[in-house]
Amino acid sequence: MAHKTVVRNQSCQLSSFNIRERHNERKNDEYFNGDVITDMSHLNVHFKRHFKEDGSPETYQETFDRLLAERKIVKHGTKPDAKLFCEMVFDINTTYFDERGGYEFAKKFYEEAYHMAVKEAGSEDYIISAVMHADERNKALSEQYGRDIFHYHLHVVYVPVVEKKLYFRKNNKNPELAGKLKEIIPQISQNRKWPPRVQVERNGKTYTVNSYSLLQDRYHAHMKEAGFDGFERGERGSTTEHLEVLDYKIQQDTKRLDSINKQVEKKTEQITRLDTQITNREKTKASIAQVEAMGKPAILGGFNFTVDETKTLKTLAKKSLTANKKVAEANRKLKTAEDERDKAVAELASIKKTQSSIKEHLNWYSKFIAAMKRAPKRLMAVIEDILKSPPEQSITQERSRTKQRTEER
Repeated sequence: MAHKTVVRNQSCQLSSFNIRERHNERKNDEYFNGDVITDMSHLNVHFKRHFKEDGSPETYQETFDRLLAERKIVKHGTKPDAKLFCEMVFDINTTYFDERGGYEFAKKFYEEAYHMAVKEAGSEDYIISAVMHADERNKALSEQYGRDIFHYHLHVVYVPVVEKKLYFRKNNKNPELAGKLKEIIPQISQNRKWPPRVQVERNGKTYTVNSYSLLQDRYHAHMKEAGFDGFERGERGSTTEHLEVLDYKIQQDTKRLDSINKQVEKKTEQITRLDTQITNREKTKASIAQVEAMGKPAILGGFNFTVDETKTLKTLAKKSLTANKKVAEANRKLKTAEDERDKAVAELASIKKTQSSIKEHLNWYSKFIAAMKRAPKRLMAVIEDILKSPPEQSITQERSRTKQRTEER
């Protein structure tokens, strides 16, 4: 797999502040991404974080409001539904870091990427948060190599600011100032910061490209110039790595499913064999019961045996002088076989549950890949829309929250 640098930029409304903050700063109780290992979150690295006078961290909203109050950013002419902040996610294939020193190398790499993010934002004043996540386990690679491998990436939340020139109007109190420059303000403007199409000159020709495509160029070039190598320029919205990871997961889950199918067959055969043993032991137990039932008490004491019973007893006596030991051993083996049968039945039920789960995952993977290949842009748009919304609550969580609210009242 070729290593590719990728930077994604997403524009958001202020209503998304809480969602992005809870994810980036690890404030959620649980995560949609099941590979987040919260016990490792202390390894996440903040390259930028704002604090209050008492030393506690500011929320994203508090930082934004303070920047407004300090006029480091200005909401001049913005609409009510305007997208007032953005998030850049700097990324590269997981194995790139694993092959070069892992965590320590990733910190150096993304520290440099953060410097590039500051240049893109225009000033460090506009950066609300910059955090490298080091607590997201790459399940596919971890299973492949038999050890925990984490996927390092950088989240940078910032305000899209451009310089806005304001001029005196013609009808101002001083006519001589009409049309002259009044001031330059740091205006919040996602559209002007990231125009859909930009004209560029290449090899003497003019091309119209997406501004995010140029962002990819700059990210790749910046990291190269900083001395990092071993990667290629990625494409914005590329699904290549996602599909390769999913393909690997499908291969691994298919192997696991084959293995589990064999386990099901083995356990079924084991249960059948134990059932046969139990049946034989039960027959032995029945024979022993028949022997114990032989003979009738005599009037003067002792027992009277029929001719057939006498012959049977003589035959058994000749076959073994240790009949008691064999009876005890038969009972012990019967109990052992019953215990093993019960354990095997429970294990089979657990294996079948895992088997069903893997089949469900394989079905989901197949549908996801098919959708990604057929309509990647639409799928990514749906995913981004889902991530903007609060996570769905299970019935148990909802009941717990309802109970908590009731108790608080």
